[in-house]
Amino acid sequence: MKLPDFFDLVPRLRVRDPLAATLGCAEGGVLEYSYADAVRVTGHSCPTVAAAYWLTWLALAELYPTELPQRGGVRVEFRDHERQGSTGVFASVVQMLTGAANDGGFKGISGRFSRAGLQRISPDLPLFMRFTRLDDGSAVDAGVDLSLQPPDPELNGLLQRLESGEADGPALARLGTLWQRRVRELLIDRASDRGIFIVRRVERWRTTPPLRLNLRHKMG
Repeated sequence: MKLPDFFDLVPRLRVRDPLAATLGCAEGGVLEYSYADAVRVTGHSCPTVAAAYWLTWLALAELYPTELPQRGGVRVEFRDHERQGSTGVFASVVQMLTGAANDGGFKGISGRFSRAGLQRISPDLPLFMRFTRLDDGSAVDAGVDLSLQPPDPELNGLLQRLESGEADGPALARLGTLWQRRVRELLIDRASDRGIFIVRRVERWRTTPPLRLNLRHKMG
């Protein structure tokens, strides 16, 4: 299986999964994922798959600055329903990397290790996603703005030929080259561009609301 060489340049994500440790399928429960794994899960490499992988990588790095992220220990909320736009693609990659699943996910063993219900829809989110640690409630909002990396005009023309059925062999080969060139630029050249990849800490009170006393009741 030959994949584009630049896939190996994208930082891998190492996580610790207590379920993997318990079942003996990974020493210490440590698992490692690559961008190539995201491509295998979705079946293609595109800016959306690239953004899903890298945005999750950045969000977990922010939530776990001094330790390996805990797979199965993060809740992920999406602003849009999975049938809207690219949300479903994002959700597939996010589930692979974090373990967080919708209601149909793994239900756990004897009340432990459940991942079901850790993916949710929250329409009021300020950005596209929110990642929340289950152990301490810390959270980050995350989003991506791909408009800051417009595609090559030649690529647009090739896509139009593909849609109309007019793309021959050389045109398809050129389309693939330009397509992966754009993905490479996003993951390698623009990976540190915080205008494209947005990760913001959520204020603690927004995750765990402060206790509010009913002063009328207390005083009356």
